[in-house]
Amino acid sequence: MCCGLKVRWFFILGVLGAALLGFAAFLAKSGPEGNPSQQVTVVIKPGTSSYQIAEQLAEEGVLSYPWVFLIAHWLTYPRKPLIAGEYAFAKNSSGFEIANQMQEGRVVIRKFTIPEGWTVAQVVASLEQIECLTGTIQTTPFEGSLLPETYLYVYGEDRQVLVNRMQKAMQQQLNQLWQTRQSDDRIIQTPEMALALASIIEKETAIKSERGRIAGVFMNRLRLKMPLQSDPTVIYALTLGKKSLDRPLSRADLSVVSDYNTYRVIGIPPGPIACPGKESLKAVLNPESSEALYFVANGSGGHTFSQTLDQHNRHVASWRRLNRFAKKGE
Repeated sequence: MCCGLKVRWFFILGVLGAALLGFAAFLAKSGPEGNPSQQVTVVIKPGTSSYQIAEQLAEEGVLSYPWVFLIAHWLTYPRKPLIAGEYAFAKNSSGFEIANQMQEGRVVIRKFTIPEGWTVAQVVASLEQIECLTGTIQTTPFEGSLLPETYLYVYGEDRQVLVNRMQKAMQQQLNQLWQTRQSDDRIIQTPEMALALASIIEKETAIKSERGRIAGVFMNRLRLKMPLQSDPTVIYALTLGKKSLDRPLSRADLSVVSDYNTYRVIGIPPGPIACPGKESLKAVLNPESSEALYFVANGSGGHTFSQTLDQHNRHVASWRRLNRFAKKGE
């Protein structure tokens, strides 16, 4: 009887010792030797069992002893599930650190940036090329409805869900800025009109300090019932934002029949020609007051503004001379 009791105690102590050794190994660095800053990216698919996860981590060089990881994970109380997703594990992580990271779902956060002035077609095409996103864009957003911004997403996120976030961000931004507007209510009557005009300003200049001034020029022309005569609107009339024109505009292009051609149609086009950023929206709703009616590129990235057609024509002639000199120097 006494002998049997001793055997049982030795067995219990042996199991406890093995468990403690396993747990100690779990806490120790169980991955291969390496620089702590080196990381291994691993995608754990939904439905993968803990055993399969341990095997995968071992195969991809994250764990040296998958059985230790499993035992310690099973002994953890309360035992939390290992969450699927994309992870970046340090090469010398311990089993404890790896399990904790997966239990908390600390997955890789990816970024997608919409540059100011992109069309919806450009955004959609870029999203479709991101392989780690899932699903299809079932409803194509209307032009200009996506806010240029950097968006965070994770592996496996649905494309339509991401697009919905972009649309919501634009709507919130537009609604917020609409409350602070100082523009002429007789001209900019709705947020949609502001969005359309802001998209033209976005395509006219990339210089933040010029946007309010260009908005002022357009407001002056609209008050006088003058056509906006914006080249980007003609380009959109020809391409509908689905491709680049890949050539200079011609005189014939200025006569293209389209509601977006502001050389032919007076007023703001029926919709945006691109996705405007926050600064262009602010410029439309708070335009700079001036008497300028014209502007033309100055050859150095900005524009020269004029109050009269005579002044404008002289500036256009100067710009054309600069262009000719530049071409001769090529």
